[in-house]
Amino acid sequence: MDKAKLTIVLAAPRGFCAGVDRAILIVEAALAKYGRPVYVRHEIVHNRFVVDSLKAKGAVFVDELSEVPDHVPVVFSAHGVPKSVPEEAAARGFEVLDATCPLVTKVHREAEMHHQAGRQIVMIGHKGHPEVIGTMGQVPDGAVLLVETVEDARTVAPADPGRLAYITQTTLSVDDAAAVTEVLKARFPAIVGPRREDICYATTNRQTAVKTIAPTCAAVMVIGAPNSSNSKRLVEVAARAGCPRAILVQRAADIDWGALAGIARLGITAGASAPDVLVEEVIAAARERFAVDIEEVRVTEETVAFKLPAQLTS
Repeated sequence: MDKAKLTIVLAAPRGFCAGVDRAILIVEAALAKYGRPVYVRHEIVHNRFVVDSLKAKGAVFVDELSEVPDHVPVVFSAHGVPKSVPEEAAARGFEVLDATCPLVTKVHREAEMHHQAGRQIVMIGHKGHPEVIGTMGQVPDGAVLLVETVEDARTVAPADPGRLAYITQTTLSVDDAAAVTEVLKARFPAIVGPRREDICYATTNRQTAVKTIAPTCAAVMVIGAPNSSNSKRLVEVAARAGCPRAILVQRAADIDWGALAGIARLGITAGASAPDVLVEEVIAAARERFAVDIEEVRVTEETVAFKLPAQLTS
Protein backbone atom coordinates (compact mmCIF):
# COMPACT_ATOMS: atom_id res chain seq x y z
CA MET A 1 0.00 0.00 0.00
CA ASP A 2 1.31 3.45 -0.87
CA LYS A 3 2.43 5.55 2.06
CA ALA A 4 0.53 8.73 2.86
CA LYS A 5 2.34 11.91 1.91
CA LEU A 6 3.79 14.08 4.67
CA THR A 7 5.59 17.37 4.28
CA ILE A 8 7.95 18.05 7.17
CA VAL A 9 8.59 21.75 7.63
CA LEU A 10 11.87 22.23 9.47
CA ALA A 11 12.20 25.46 11.42
CA ALA A 12 15.63 27.03 11.32
CA PRO A 13 17.50 27.91 13.38
CA ARG A 14 16.76 24.95 15.66
CA GLY A 15 18.67 22.79 18.12
CA PHE A 16 21.97 23.54 19.81
CA CYS A 17 22.94 27.13 20.57
CA ALA A 18 26.46 28.43 21.17
CA GLY A 19 26.13 28.20 24.95
CA VAL A 20 25.06 24.56 24.83
CA ASP A 21 27.82 23.70 22.34
CA ARG A 22 30.38 25.31 24.65
CA ALA A 23 29.08 23.53 27.75
CA ILE A 24 29.25 20.08 26.15
CA LEU A 25 32.72 20.79 24.73
CA ILE A 26 33.90 21.82 28.20
CA VAL A 27 32.90 18.45 29.66
CA GLU A 28 34.49 16.56 26.76
CA ALA A 29 37.69 18.63 26.92
CA ALA A 30 37.88 18.15 30.69
CA LEU A 31 37.61 14.38 30.25
CA ALA A 32 40.36 14.49 27.63
CA LYS A 33 42.64 16.57 29.87
CA TYR A 34 42.00 15.09 33.31
CA GLY A 35 40.67 11.62 32.52
CA ARG A 36 37.68 9.88 34.08
CA PRO A 37 35.77 10.83 36.09
CA VAL A 38 34.90 14.51 35.72
CA TYR A 39 32.12 15.63 38.03
CA VAL A 40 29.34 17.90 36.76
CA ARG A 41 27.04 19.78 39.11
CA HIS A 42 23.49 19.33 37.78
CA GLU A 43 22.63 18.38 34.20
CA ILE A 44 25.10 20.18 31.96
CA VAL A 45 22.13 21.07 29.75
CA HIS A 46 18.52 19.94 29.97
CA ASN A 47 18.59 16.98 27.63
CA ARG A 48 18.67 13.33 28.69
CA PHE A 49 20.32 12.14 25.47
CA VAL A 50 23.21 14.60 25.97
CA VAL A 51 23.58 13.75 29.65
CA ASP A 52 23.58 9.99 29.01
CA SER A 53 26.14 10.40 26.20
CA LEU A 54 28.49 12.28 28.52
CA LYS A 55 27.94 9.72 31.30
CA ALA A 56 29.11 7.02 28.90
CA LYS A 57 32.31 9.01 28.34
CA GLY A 58 33.02 9.30 32.07
CA ALA A 59 31.11 12.32 33.35
CA VAL A 60 29.47 11.95 36.77
CA PHE A 61 26.45 14.16 37.39
CA VAL A 62 25.66 15.22 40.95
CA ASP A 63 23.09 17.49 42.57
CA GLU A 64 25.45 19.10 45.09
CA LEU A 65 29.18 19.48 45.67
CA SER A 66 28.85 17.45 48.87
CA GLU A 67 28.68 14.38 46.59
CA VAL A 68 32.08 15.13 45.01
CA PRO A 69 35.47 13.95 46.36
CA ASP A 70 37.99 16.69 47.22
CA HIS A 71 40.57 17.99 44.71
CA VAL A 72 38.95 16.81 41.46
CA PRO A 73 37.72 18.67 38.36
CA VAL A 74 34.16 19.98 38.68
CA VAL A 75 32.08 21.50 35.88
CA PHE A 76 29.27 23.95 36.59
CA SER A 77 26.29 23.58 34.25
CA ALA A 78 25.33 25.99 31.48
CA HIS A 79 22.51 27.38 33.65
CA GLY A 80 24.88 29.05 36.14
CA VAL A 81 25.17 28.70 39.91
CA PRO A 82 24.72 30.91 42.99
CA LYS A 83 27.88 32.56 44.33
CA SER A 84 27.92 30.17 47.26
CA VAL A 85 28.78 27.25 44.95
CA PRO A 86 32.14 28.50 43.57
CA GLU A 87 33.00 29.64 47.10
CA GLU A 88 32.46 26.10 48.38
CA ALA A 89 34.40 24.68 45.43
CA ALA A 90 37.38 26.94 46.14
CA ALA A 91 37.36 25.98 49.82
CA ARG A 92 37.54 22.29 48.89
CA GLY A 93 40.28 22.66 46.29
CA PHE A 94 38.31 21.73 43.20
CA GLU A 95 39.58 22.50 39.71
CA VAL A 96 36.53 24.47 38.57
CA LEU A 97 35.46 24.58 34.94
CA ASP A 98 32.62 27.03 34.57
CA ALA A 99 30.30 26.10 31.70
CA THR A 100 27.80 28.85 32.51
CA CYS A 101 26.54 30.32 29.25
CA PRO A 102 28.18 33.73 28.77
CA LEU A 103 24.74 35.21 28.14
CA VAL A 104 23.61 33.98 31.55
CA THR A 105 26.79 35.40 33.08
CA LYS A 106 25.81 38.76 31.53
CA VAL A 107 22.58 38.67 33.55
CA HIS A 108 24.56 37.76 36.68
CA ARG A 109 26.72 40.87 36.22
CA GLU A 110 23.61 43.00 35.69
CA ALA A 111 22.19 41.75 39.00
CA GLU A 112 25.42 42.61 40.80
CA MET A 113 25.58 46.05 39.18
CA HIS A 114 22.01 46.92 40.16
CA HIS A 115 22.54 45.72 43.71
CA GLN A 116 25.71 47.75 44.06
CA ALA A 117 23.80 50.79 42.76
CA GLY A 118 21.24 50.36 45.55
CA ARG A 119 18.41 49.13 43.36
CA GLN A 120 16.03 46.35 44.27
CA ILE A 121 15.77 43.87 41.39
CA VAL A 122 12.73 42.31 39.77
CA MET A 123 13.61 39.11 37.97
CA ILE A 124 11.21 37.87 35.29
CA GLY A 125 11.57 34.10 35.30
CA HIS A 126 10.29 30.70 36.41
CA LYS A 127 10.54 29.76 40.07
CA GLY A 128 12.84 26.82 40.73
CA HIS A 129 14.59 26.89 37.33
CA PRO A 130 18.37 26.45 37.81
CA GLU A 131 19.12 29.64 35.88
CA VAL A 132 16.82 31.66 38.13
CA ILE A 133 18.30 30.10 41.26
CA GLY A 134 21.81 30.90 40.02
CA THR A 135 20.99 34.48 39.08
CA MET A 136 19.16 35.28 42.31
CA GLY A 137 22.11 33.76 44.16
CA GLN A 138 24.49 36.44 42.85
CA VAL A 139 23.14 38.93 45.40
CA PRO A 140 21.96 38.68 49.03
CA ASP A 141 18.63 37.14 49.95
CA GLY A 142 15.79 39.62 49.50
CA ALA A 143 17.58 41.70 46.88
CA VAL A 144 15.56 40.07 44.07
CA LEU A 145 11.79 39.82 43.70
CA LEU A 146 10.75 37.02 41.33
CA VAL A 147 7.90 37.76 38.91
CA GLU A 148 6.53 34.96 36.72
CA THR A 149 3.33 36.38 35.21
CA VAL A 150 1.58 39.59 34.24
CA GLU A 151 -0.54 39.21 37.36
CA ASP A 152 2.63 39.00 39.47
CA ALA A 153 3.85 42.20 37.81
CA ARG A 154 0.60 43.93 38.73
CA THR A 155 0.96 43.04 42.41
CA VAL A 156 4.71 43.01 43.12
CA ALA A 157 5.53 45.40 45.96
CA PRO A 158 9.13 46.72 45.93
CA ALA A 159 10.53 48.51 48.97
CA ASP A 160 11.29 51.66 46.96
CA PRO A 161 9.56 51.98 43.57
CA GLY A 162 11.96 54.77 42.64
CA ARG A 163 15.04 52.55 42.93
CA LEU A 164 14.15 49.48 40.92
CA ALA A 165 15.61 47.41 38.06
CA TYR A 166 14.51 44.35 36.13
CA ILE A 167 16.38 41.41 34.63
CA THR A 168 15.11 38.40 32.71
CA GLN A 169 15.73 34.67 32.49
CA THR A 170 17.37 34.06 29.11
CA THR A 171 14.99 31.31 27.92
CA LEU A 172 11.56 32.91 28.34
CA SER A 173 8.84 33.43 25.79
CA VAL A 174 9.70 36.73 24.13
CA ASP A 175 6.03 37.75 24.04
CA ASP A 176 5.35 36.76 27.66
CA ALA A 177 8.40 38.65 28.90
CA ALA A 178 7.38 41.72 26.88
CA ALA A 179 3.91 41.67 28.44
CA VAL A 180 5.35 41.47 31.95
CA THR A 181 7.87 44.20 31.20
CA GLU A 182 5.12 46.47 29.86
CA VAL A 183 3.23 46.21 33.16
CA LEU A 184 6.37 46.86 35.21
CA LYS A 185 7.25 49.95 33.18
CA ALA A 186 3.70 51.28 33.48
CA ARG A 187 3.67 50.82 37.26
CA PHE A 188 7.26 51.91 37.86
CA PRO A 189 8.32 54.51 35.26
CA ALA A 190 11.79 54.84 36.79
CA ILE A 191 12.58 51.13 36.53
CA VAL A 192 15.96 50.39 34.91
CA GLY A 193 16.24 47.62 32.33
CA PRO A 194 19.12 45.85 30.61
CA ARG A 195 21.14 47.76 28.02
CA ARG A 196 20.70 44.80 25.70
CA GLU A 197 17.89 42.26 25.83
CA ASP A 198 18.42 39.49 28.40
CA ILE A 199 16.47 36.84 26.46
CA CYS A 200 19.20 35.20 24.42
CA TYR A 201 19.57 35.35 20.65
CA ALA A 202 19.00 31.60 20.29
CA THR A 203 15.74 31.64 22.24
CA THR A 204 14.51 34.58 20.17
CA ASN A 205 15.55 33.04 16.84
CA ARG A 206 13.94 29.67 17.56
CA GLN A 207 10.70 31.29 18.64
CA THR A 208 10.65 33.50 15.53
CA ALA A 209 11.18 30.44 13.31
CA VAL A 210 8.33 28.58 15.00
CA LYS A 211 6.01 31.59 14.65
CA THR A 212 6.83 31.57 10.94
CA ILE A 213 6.00 27.91 10.28
CA ALA A 214 3.20 27.29 12.80
CA PRO A 215 0.32 28.87 10.83
CA THR A 216 1.08 26.65 7.82
CA CYS A 217 1.24 23.34 9.72
CA ALA A 218 -1.43 21.02 11.07
CA ALA A 219 0.91 20.12 13.92
CA VAL A 220 4.25 21.31 15.29
CA MET A 221 6.57 18.90 17.07
CA VAL A 222 9.21 20.35 19.40
CA ILE A 223 12.06 17.98 20.16
CA GLY A 224 13.33 18.68 23.65
CA ALA A 225 13.25 17.70 27.30
CA PRO A 226 10.24 18.28 29.58
CA ASN A 227 12.49 20.23 31.99
CA SER A 228 13.87 22.44 29.22
CA SER A 229 12.46 25.95 29.56
CA ASN A 230 13.25 27.02 26.00
CA SER A 231 11.70 23.82 24.55
CA LYS A 232 8.46 24.25 26.51
CA ARG A 233 8.27 27.87 25.39
CA LEU A 234 8.48 26.72 21.75
CA VAL A 235 5.39 24.57 22.25
CA GLU A 236 3.52 27.56 23.68
CA VAL A 237 4.69 29.82 20.86
CA ALA A 238 3.54 27.35 18.20
CA ALA A 239 0.07 27.11 19.75
CA ARG A 240 -0.30 30.87 20.04
CA ALA A 241 0.85 31.33 16.46
CA GLY A 242 -2.13 29.38 15.19
CA CYS A 243 -1.03 25.77 15.01
CA PRO A 244 -3.93 23.51 16.10
CA ARG A 245 -1.61 20.95 17.70
CA ALA A 246 1.75 21.60 19.34
CA ILE A 247 3.54 18.79 21.15
CA LEU A 248 6.83 18.21 22.97
CA VAL A 249 8.71 14.92 22.49
CA GLN A 250 12.10 13.85 23.76
CA ARG A 251 12.89 11.58 20.82
CA ALA A 252 11.35 9.43 18.08
CA ALA A 253 10.41 6.55 20.38
CA ASP A 254 8.08 8.86 22.32
CA ILE A 255 5.95 9.87 19.32
CA ASP A 256 2.32 8.74 19.10
CA TRP A 257 2.17 8.45 15.33
CA GLY A 258 -1.47 7.41 15.44
CA ALA A 259 -2.37 10.81 16.85
CA LEU A 260 -0.76 12.39 13.78
CA ALA A 261 -2.75 10.36 11.24
CA GLY A 262 -4.20 12.47 8.47
CA ILE A 263 -1.75 15.33 8.95
CA ALA A 264 -0.23 16.56 5.68
CA ARG A 265 2.17 19.22 7.05
CA LEU A 266 4.18 18.63 10.21
CA GLY A 267 6.41 21.36 11.57
CA ILE A 268 9.53 20.24 13.45
CA THR A 269 11.93 22.22 15.59
CA ALA A 270 14.27 21.44 18.47
CA GLY A 271 15.05 23.26 21.67
CA ALA A 272 18.45 24.84 22.17
CA SER A 273 19.66 21.87 24.23
CA ALA A 274 18.50 19.17 21.78
CA PRO A 275 21.13 17.76 19.38
CA ASP A 276 20.45 17.53 15.65
CA VAL A 277 20.82 13.73 15.78
CA LEU A 278 17.42 13.62 17.51
CA VAL A 279 15.86 15.62 14.68
CA GLU A 280 17.36 13.20 12.15
CA GLU A 281 16.03 10.29 14.22
CA VAL A 282 12.50 11.71 14.08
CA ILE A 283 12.72 12.30 10.33
CA ALA A 284 13.93 8.71 9.82
CA ALA A 285 11.00 7.42 11.88
CA ALA A 286 8.61 9.52 9.80
CA ARG A 287 10.04 8.09 6.57
CA GLU A 288 9.18 4.58 7.79
CA ARG A 289 5.52 5.58 7.91
CA PHE A 290 5.07 8.32 5.29
CA ALA A 291 6.31 9.46 1.91
CA VAL A 292 8.20 12.44 3.26
CA ASP A 293 9.10 15.72 1.61
CA ILE A 294 11.31 18.17 3.51
CA GLU A 295 10.98 21.94 3.51
CA GLU A 296 13.29 24.12 5.60
CA VAL A 297 12.20 27.61 6.59
CA ARG A 298 15.17 29.64 7.82
CA VAL A 299 14.58 33.03 9.42
CA THR A 300 18.21 33.93 10.15
CA GLU A 301 21.77 32.63 10.22
CA GLU A 302 23.57 32.15 13.53
CA THR A 303 27.32 32.74 13.77
CA VAL A 304 27.76 33.11 17.54
CA ALA A 305 30.54 31.07 19.17
CA PHE A 306 31.99 31.17 22.69
CA LYS A 307 35.54 30.35 23.80
CA LEU A 308 36.38 27.53 26.18
CA PRO A 309 37.87 28.30 29.63
CA ALA A 310 41.58 29.11 29.51
CA GLN A 311 42.61 26.05 31.53
CA LEU A 312 41.28 23.80 28.74
CA THR A 313 43.04 25.61 25.88
CA SER A 314 46.49 26.18 27.37
